[in-house]
Amino acid sequence: MTELPADLRIEHRKQLPDDLLFLIEKYPRETWDGHANLGEMARFWLQRHDMFRELSGMLQGSVGEYREGQLSPVDFAQWFAPRLRFFLQQLHGHHQIEDLHYFPVFAKAERRLQRGFDILDSDHHVIHEALERNSEKARAFLMSLQEQDSDRQRFAADAYADENAGLIEMLTRHLADEEDLIVPLILDRGEDNLGLAGG
Repeated sequence: MTELPADLRIEHRKQLPDDLLFLIEKYPRETWDGHANLGEMARFWLQRHDMFRELSGMLQGSVGEYREGQLSPVDFAQWFAPRLRFFLQQLHGHHQIEDLHYFPVFAKAERRLQRGFDILDSDHHVIHEALERNSEKARAFLMSLQEQDSDRQRFAADAYADENAGLIEMLTRHLADEEDLIVPLILDRGEDNLGLAGG
């Protein structure tokens, strides 16, 4: 993993550096959907990103509902636990595919974007650590729901909510930056030329 300057780390970054955004200037987001080169792989990949956004929002919302007394501990745990497990597993697998397959293909296709893929790779490591912390806090939170100590439950809910908010903030930034780097490259070159068709 490349060591990044503090301002490029996912915890602090507001966007990718300007020198990496030359393709999105050519292919702004509003042109993506109708573009002939937005193939099946890119559409599937963007759908996965949308799923992660939707699921993270649902998880965050359910914690808020529990904290506001709109969900009982039992109802909350039954709804929350399987969805969190699915979210964490899917996100981990998604990042592995990107690191091992997609990022090397994209970086080879456009050498000027190599630093961008180093940034995204660094993001994956930071997000993976955040996923581990999220899982630990969630486990403690769910365990507290089996006890009768309302103070402990509230403390565990607050600790998880803080950890989850940090993860979602980083994930939201990462997904947007990843899309800004990759989708314009696909539109510029085409999935066939990149060796991605049918993938």
